[in-house]
Parts: sequence; C-alpha cells; structure tokens
Amino acid sequence: MRSNARMSSSRSSATPPRLHPRNRHQGRYDLKRLARVSPQLQPFLVRTPAGETSVDFANPRAVRLLNQALLKADYGITHWDIPEQYLCPPVPGRADYIHGLADLLAADRDGALVRGASVRVFDLGTGANVIYPLLGHTEYGWRFAGSDIDATALRIAETIVHGNDLHADIELRAQTLRGHLFHGVIRPGERFAATMCNPPFHASAAEASRSGRIKRANLAARSEGPPRASRKLPLNFGGRDGELWCQGGEARFVRKMIRESVDFGAQVLWFTSLVSKAVHLPGLRAELRKTGATEIRDVPMAQGNKQSRFLAWSFQTPQDRRDWWADGHPTPDQGKR
Repeated sequence: MRSNARMSSSRSSATPPRLHPRNRHQGRYDLKRLARVSPQLQPFLVRTPAGETSVDFANPRAVRLLNQALLKADYGITHWDIPEQYLCPPVPGRADYIHGLADLLAADRDGALVRGASVRVFDLGTGANVIYPLLGHTEYGWRFAGSDIDATALRIAETIVHGNDLHADIELRAQTLRGHLFHGVIRPGERFAATMCNPPFHASAAEASRSGRIKRANLAARSEGPPRASRKLPLNFGGRDGELWCQGGEARFVRKMIRESVDFGAQVLWFTSLVSKAVHLPGLRAELRKTGATEIRDVPMAQGNKQSRFLAWSFQTPQDRRDWWADGHPTPDQGKR
C-alpha cells in the first residue's frame, strides 16, 4: 500500500487534505486553461479580492461547467452533462478513490500497478454522472459494470457513455431486485477485481436537507460571487434522495453491502466503499469479522475538501489474490509507480 505522505495542494487558503501523488489535480486549478478548453466556463469565473481568478462554488451551474472542463481537459471526456437535480461529484476527490483502489490492487502484485481491459471493476450506484467508470477507464484502462436503481439516471449515464464512445468498456445495469445491492446485477460466473461504492451518507431526508442548508450558507458566505442576500442558495453539487440519503444512512447501507458481499466472495477480489464518517468504522469492522472476511483495510484519502477514506475487504487469502492475477489476468506494469 502507498504511504500516507502526499503531495501538497494550495487550492484554498486553508490547507485541504492532500491528494494522491498520481492525482492530476494537485494545487490550484488552471482556470485559464480550463476556460480555453471549455469556453462555456468563462462567464462563471470571478475575481477574488486578491485579484486571482476563481469559480463561484455556490453556483451549481458553475460547478457542473467546472466538472465538464476538468473531464475534457484532463481526461479527454468530451461529452458530460447531467440535470441540475442529480449529484455533481467533485472530480479530484473521486479520482483519489480510483488511485487508492489501484494501489490496493497493486499491493497483491508487490506494488506493480495493474492496467488494461482485462481488469473489471463493479461500480455500485453509478448514478447519472458515471464518474468512477469514466475516471477508472481513462486512468488505467479498466472496464466497468455500473448499476443503479434509478432508470432516468441510467439513461443519462448511457448518453454520456455512448457520447464518448465507451460502450465497449462501460456497461450499465438496472437493479430491479428491490432491497438488494449485488444480487441481480453481478451475474453468475462473473469475476471483478474490485467493487466501488459512494453510498448515501445521510439517514433521512431531513438530515440531508439540514446538511445542505449549512453547506450552502458556508459556500455563499465565502464565495467571491454576488453578495449572499442577493441570490438564491441552491445545492451546488445537487443530488436526489437515493444519492443523498437512505434509511439508516451510510452505516446501515454498508452493513447491508457487507452481508450481501459474502455471496460473491469467490467472484470479487476486493469489495470497497467510501465511508464518510470515521465513527462508523469500528462497527463496520465488527460486522466484517462476523462474515469471516480474510482481510480488512481502511484507506485514507481526500474527498473534495475533507479527509475521507474507503473501507476494503476480501474473502480471499493473499495467495488466492496472487493466483487471481496469474490466472488469465493482465500482467501488471513492471515498474512501481
């Protein structure tokens, strides 16, 4: 596994969590370059009191256009757009999960990264933004299957996938089995190197709404755009109910994922999920020990401007995992990265 030491970022005056060394988004955004690549962003650039160029992060359209520009400039994703009500993910934090996952897989190969279309990853709850498959395929050449319960979100994601000619590398699946996560979308005999998930963080609509109000007020208070009193405060990163909350919140959702993962332990090397609140980790680890997981890891990472982590577990022994890569899977990069 990689060291916790990471390169510094100067995106804001307060020092944010450091990004993974392979993350493309170190330091400040080059907004002039991004506006050249995506001219639609230009009208949403503002001047700070220090005379620097910034983006009004309290404006949801500005955030979506920033994402479009980042995906186009840094990943070659020329078609990406989602309706305002759907979750608009911060690209740097999502990229950190991808790189952390790459390191997790590499640890079973003495630190050598694995790349190529033979590496298959399952994205549980891929959403309209289909961000993890886009980043994972661009950075490492992995192929993805992504599932969601929202048919409209899947149609939007399908438009993005086809618009970038990635239909051979990113497959989208509708979860139609009510109350299930992996059953119904991971097929018999399929094998995945890993699963990913960005679970609903909140336990209720009221909690999600309260958190959104606090976030909107904080963003507006420090934004360089129009004064707070003169504008509305929409949720800048969006998000529908299924993306933002579920009964019991992320702890209950991940516990359900853990219990269901037992049935697919021979088909998946590593199951992983974001865990936004560190206080949930002891209970989740206890749940994993009950299932007989052979290995449990939590991997620290940046997620937007906060410290986060993903929880990883496997039902296979270290030798099983080494044999996996020797059994018809791609040869990893020879040099350590």
